[in-house]
Amino acid sequence: MCVYRVLFSSSLLGDITQKGYEKKRAKLLGPFLPQITTSRDCSPEAPGPSSSSGGRRNRSGGARDDRYRSDIHTEAVQAALAKHKEEKMALPMPTKRRSAFVQSPVENCTPPDTSSASEDEGSLRRQAALSAVLAQSLQSPDYWINRSVQSSSTSSSTSSSTSSTLSHGENKTPTSALADILASTRIGSVCVCAVMRMLVLCLCLCMIMTVSMIMCVIPYLLPLPPCPGVPVNSRVSTKIQQLLNTLKRPKRPPLSDFFLDDSEEIVEVPQPDPNTPRPEGRQIIPVKGEPLGVVSNWPPALQAALARWGASQAKSPALTTLDVTGKPLYTLTYGKLWSRSLKLAYTLLNKLGTKNEPVLRPGDRVALVYPNTDPAMFWVAFYGCLLAEVIPVPIEVPLSRQDAGSLQIGFLLGSCGVGLALTSEICLKGLPKTPQGEIMQFKGWPRMKWVVTDTKYLTKPSKDWQPHIPTANTDTAYIEYKASKEGTVMGVAVSKIALLTHCQALTQACNYCEGETLVNVLDCKKDMGLWHGVLTSVMNRIHTITVPYAVMKACPMSWVQRVHIHKARVAVVKCRDLHWAMMAHRDQRDTNLSSIRMLIVADGANPWSVSSCDAFLNVFQSHGLKPEVICPCASSPEALTVAIRRPGARGTALPARAILSMGGLSHGVIRVNTEDKNSALTVQDVGHVMPGALMCIVKPDGPPQLCKTDEIGEIVLNSRAGGTMYYGLPGVTKNTFEVIPVNQAGAPMGDIPFTRTGLLGFVGPGSLVFVVGKNEGLLTVSGRRHNADDLVATALAVEPVKTVYRGRIAVFSVTVFYDERIVIVAEQRPDASEEDSFQWMSRVLQAIDSIHQVGLYCLALVPANTLPKTPLGGIHISETKQNFLEGNLHPCNILLCPHTCVTNLPKPRQKQPGIVGPASIMVGNLVAGNRMAQAAGRELGVHQFLSEALQWRAQSDPDHVLYVLLNAKGAAVCTATCLQLHKRAEKITSALMERGGLNTGDNVVLLYPPGIDLIAAFYGCLYAGVIPVTVRPPHPQNLAATLPTVRMIMDVSKAACILTTQPLMRILRSREAAASVNVKTWPTIIDTDDLPRRRPPQLYKPPTAEMLAYLDFSVSTTGMLTGVKMSHSAISTLCRSIKLQCELYSSRQIAICLDPYCGLGFVQWCLSSVYSGHQSILIPPMELELSLPLWLSTLSQYKIRDTFCSYSVMESLHPVCIINLCVLLTCARGMNLSCVRSCVVIAEERPRLALTQSFSKLFKDLGLSPRAVSTAFGSRVNLAICLQGTAGPDPSTVYVDMKSLRHDRVRLVERGAPQSLPLMESGTILPGVRVIIVNPETRGPLGDSHLGEIWVQSPHSSSGYYTIYGEESLQADHFNTRLSFGEPHTLWARTGYLGFVKRTELLGSTGDRHDALFVVGQLDETLELRGLRYHPIDIETSVSRAHRSIAESAVFTWTNLLVVVAELAGSEQEALDLVPLVTNVVLEEHHLIVGVVVIVDPGVIPINSRGEKQRMHLRDSFLADQLDPIYVAYNM
Repeated sequence: MCVYRVLFSSSLLGDITQKGYEKKRAKLLGPFLPQITTSRDCSPEAPGPSSSSGGRRNRSGGARDDRYRSDIHTEAVQAALAKHKEEKMALPMPTKRRSAFVQSPVENCTPPDTSSASEDEGSLRRQAALSAVLAQSLQSPDYWINRSVQSSSTSSSTSSSTSSTLSHGENKTPTSALADILASTRIGSVCVCAVMRMLVLCLCLCMIMTVSMIMCVIPYLLPLPPCPGVPVNSRVSTKIQQLLNTLKRPKRPPLSDFFLDDSEEIVEVPQPDPNTPRPEGRQIIPVKGEPLGVVSNWPPALQAALARWGASQAKSPALTTLDVTGKPLYTLTYGKLWSRSLKLAYTLLNKLGTKNEPVLRPGDRVALVYPNTDPAMFWVAFYGCLLAEVIPVPIEVPLSRQDAGSLQIGFLLGSCGVGLALTSEICLKGLPKTPQGEIMQFKGWPRMKWVVTDTKYLTKPSKDWQPHIPTANTDTAYIEYKASKEGTVMGVAVSKIALLTHCQALTQACNYCEGETLVNVLDCKKDMGLWHGVLTSVMNRIHTITVPYAVMKACPMSWVQRVHIHKARVAVVKCRDLHWAMMAHRDQRDTNLSSIRMLIVADGANPWSVSSCDAFLNVFQSHGLKPEVICPCASSPEALTVAIRRPGARGTALPARAILSMGGLSHGVIRVNTEDKNSALTVQDVGHVMPGALMCIVKPDGPPQLCKTDEIGEIVLNSRAGGTMYYGLPGVTKNTFEVIPVNQAGAPMGDIPFTRTGLLGFVGPGSLVFVVGKNEGLLTVSGRRHNADDLVATALAVEPVKTVYRGRIAVFSVTVFYDERIVIVAEQRPDASEEDSFQWMSRVLQAIDSIHQVGLYCLALVPANTLPKTPLGGIHISETKQNFLEGNLHPCNILLCPHTCVTNLPKPRQKQPGIVGPASIMVGNLVAGNRMAQAAGRELGVHQFLSEALQWRAQSDPDHVLYVLLNAKGAAVCTATCLQLHKRAEKITSALMERGGLNTGDNVVLLYPPGIDLIAAFYGCLYAGVIPVTVRPPHPQNLAATLPTVRMIMDVSKAACILTTQPLMRILRSREAAASVNVKTWPTIIDTDDLPRRRPPQLYKPPTAEMLAYLDFSVSTTGMLTGVKMSHSAISTLCRSIKLQCELYSSRQIAICLDPYCGLGFVQWCLSSVYSGHQSILIPPMELELSLPLWLSTLSQYKIRDTFCSYSVMESLHPVCIINLCVLLTCARGMNLSCVRSCVVIAEERPRLALTQSFSKLFKDLGLSPRAVSTAFGSRVNLAICLQGTAGPDPSTVYVDMKSLRHDRVRLVERGAPQSLPLMESGTILPGVRVIIVNPETRGPLGDSHLGEIWVQSPHSSSGYYTIYGEESLQADHFNTRLSFGEPHTLWARTGYLGFVKRTELLGSTGDRHDALFVVGQLDETLELRGLRYHPIDIETSVSRAHRSIAESAVFTWTNLLVVVAELAGSEQEALDLVPLVTNVVLEEHHLIVGVVVIVDPGVIPINSRGEKQRMHLRDSFLADQLDPIYVAYNM
């Protein structure tokens, strides 16, 4: 198949003429002419020079930037857009707090959208070939979203009970419409059917005679296999236990088995498209350039050429510099260049150090730091270094310590071993300095010695001194820096022979002659500007006129004027310069360019440069410019010049161009575009290979395999005129400079090493080289390759004149979830509105999706002049990407589209119908060798009434101190002995009987601050036979928020009386309280500060132990206010369990820093000491706000062995002590925590392993043992299920596979394994407690390899929920439920928490192996997404880790969308930075797409008294729009 015959015959375009332009324009615009005549209401503004406030001269901001477009296709796009009526997005716009962002002031912005065009941008972008397809695709956003939704499959995700859809009638709000759209994104389905396993289960079921028989023998049939992954740390005979475990356990697999990349089983691999184009040509044959000619008088080195011209042509001009207005400022002759270079070489070698210890020796590297506006000083420094035989390393001038890329430049200087820098006096004065006047140490730079090279500081060499000019050899001549795609700056070493050969090859290819005039518009320190304007020009005695970048910005026609005035023969420019001159040509009508014979376009390898070349030719052809003089070329820092078009003879046919399919290019093949002209790429050649070079095309990825003739690949070159290595980086050098191409079979094609150029292209007919892109701009998404310049051109075709600056757009890709995701960042104009920006971003998404068939992941707009810039004004891509990933970009508008571009999510889990019953599951566990997941504590003895215990202690040991209350200073403000507590309780009983008028069994609210009064009031109620209800008092400074909760508990409990103190009684009846509640309806309020002196006639004794003792009200993590009934039997057995577990006796002291109003905190504060007789040191948590080290100093002062606290106490200490080490050292002075044997954290949640471990490490130096910190677990149905005792084994920690956990499976892995989740045991199961893991749906028992709901059976379980309407069904479901299979007659209580049981190798106090209970999360809070079960704490942990400014986070679901709420601890300017980071981390670690990201102020996420998040309250506030968010982002 001859591809090129078709490619270059029927589909070729020559240079377009004006007549052809008009003809093609009329043809394309024909269908839209009526619309154009009626819709065009403004004319393009005329260009004109302007100046910015920063002092830089720029062109008019109203000028149209035709570098990115061709007029034909731009007008076609505008006509197509005008044909369709604009419609607003169906998606809700992001909501933003107006105070969050302050736009850059207009005077600080650079209004012209072309002034900051990148010198390194790859020049002219695509000219917007988007007419017909874009006209169809850029309809209303509604159409585009609906089309994407209809083409996607239906989601199979199931919402959990916490993500139920709220009913708002038939009409849906925009937010609910968004949710419906996003919930219908593409999700596949999978059906997993384990046929063999079902057969085994069926056979086993057939063999079972009766279920009861099986249940009888289960305890004897269950094997006890060792549990790998559980650490062995027993207190009894540790070494023997370790030896036994070593013998028992099977040999572990090698470490690599645990850390293999599991992306194949996670990622949904798309099926290959059979219509994907594939290369069909033959293997390419290497292309050889013309032989390098032999010149008789060619100098042996470049220095020799300079010496010859300096002596024989001393007055011949070598360099002319221009001032800022474009007029000649100074001319450097060859004589002056030679003499000054000699002085500098002599000074460097002889005057910087002593004769015995010189600073520089031949071969040392020297940095050249000169601005572009001073090329003469750079020339002298460069040739001075060559004469001194030191290696020059030209770099850009650092303007500040925080320059973009400064760290990478420092890496370059360090890898090259640079310790000395040459600069000019003016440049040195402009460098940033310290207050002492010294040059600032730039970030990442090595220590530098600065040397000024102005003539007055140089020493004239002695007459007998002559520089050593050796014949060119393989020694390094100079080092040119090169920035990689990742932003790393490396130094390409060019040898002396390569330098000389390259100059010879350029002279031969460009046909340079002595005495010619060359105009150089490029940077003279690198690339084509250095090779042509500094090296080859001196070799051929050419007069170079340098036009710096600053001059071009002030006077865009300056280089054309120089060509006209000096009748220059050669000009070296970029497409940017062609465009600028074309825009300003009207000011210079008498320009004549007939003298120019070669117009070298340095970035002509960019495929979008063809339009600028054509446009420039159309304008200046009437000024004498000949079409054949335009010579694009291709170059790279590694291979130097790769190819260049030779100037043709006048009248000869111009080289042809090809129109290629962008779809084919994305697959790496060459295809002619015959159907869709708008998604085509017009490519021009860059001439032939350089003389003396050998070129071939290899695959850009993997081994360097030769490509086929119709395949796009990377150009590799073999030539003596190229770089030799990356200086100081031998490993990277081998992969770039020593490439051996291989054939299809993998055999090497000879032993000639080639150099990778980083250019992507192919070879056309006549050995013409075509370049379609660069490796550094390549974005590989889902196996398809896209060019960043193509995406920029498409984005700019959507007419962003009112929204963004055209020349300030960065396109890059970030790796998220095993694929590259495309990100576009642009600078927004200060006057652009929110709606205009959002509309433009949404239309860009449509355009890129239609033209390139690729979805954008993120599109961000930043304020003007905030993107990091290169030294020449372009956008620093790698630094922008780094800022994006680190959250330092600070966008003002952002739009994420993960739902449309992330197509490799794993298939959702399809839940099987309930055909497998609980009996089958149990038998399956038996067959698999799994033991049933159940565990029990030791036996529990008899009980007694708690009120009787206090009376007995008051009689037997009246002076024993039970309670000590501390204040913020650590002083005991109140104590209570057994007798004192008993007498005070009796007085309260008398007050209740006299003033309350209560009956037995009435409910009494106890409204007290944490203290002994609360304890006395509780026992007073027990003595009186009434039911106490402890309630947290309202906060005096926040009555509006806290008082309604108090009122609600009173109303729900039907309290007949309130016991409180005088200050709180005044608050309840105050005017402030009346503004929140009706104070006239309070029940009887009794002030216990004034009690009667007489004793009650008798104390109440309950007739049975099952009578109600008190009500425990608490707000659960799901936001429900629940009150549970605790009987006298339950509290006495609970106290006995705690006494046995913790070994509590009268001689013991424990410290309690807990909230005393509910749960286990109330039990420890009020009940346990009276039952066990130990002394409790009470530390109110609110006192820690005044004195942070109070709790720790109490432990040290009283030598406490056992203490109880909450997570909020740990958190209050931990961050402060880390941030301020001085506070920690001050507090720790004389503090000793080695006495602490047990520090138990009380909570109703999964143990926070990271917090407990960091807390232990933080206070390890104070003697705190890491074994001392443990956790307890309780729930509403049973206040204490697990509690780490003193005699039990240490808490176990296991690592669970998170992927299995989402499927309700438990698979242990090694520490550090991918997707591993560390879980700590929730404490030892209390005596008398029995737990079992149950399937919450089938209510059947599960094996220890399953995750299920924790059911508990215990004598101290709650009696039921306290409800005023008698909802007995709810009570029976939670407190008196039965297994559907196994033990149908046993009553269990459902905790509502998910967990699992694992038998460890540790030994308990009885000598048996320890069964550990691991709590994973609350059932009601789990998120059911994509058929999988997610736990909010796991996602929140990932979110909090995403950025340093995220103080706290919470997640919930809303109509199948995942909503993430993040508290911003930093500046509001960082709010939008969090949106992509949060989306990235959730997608990477949990394989979920975030639907909504809400950024709020610190403290917005509600937290209860135990430090647990109230996610459902947060969800309700979000739906009611009560959060006052900083920013809300709706991901598309």
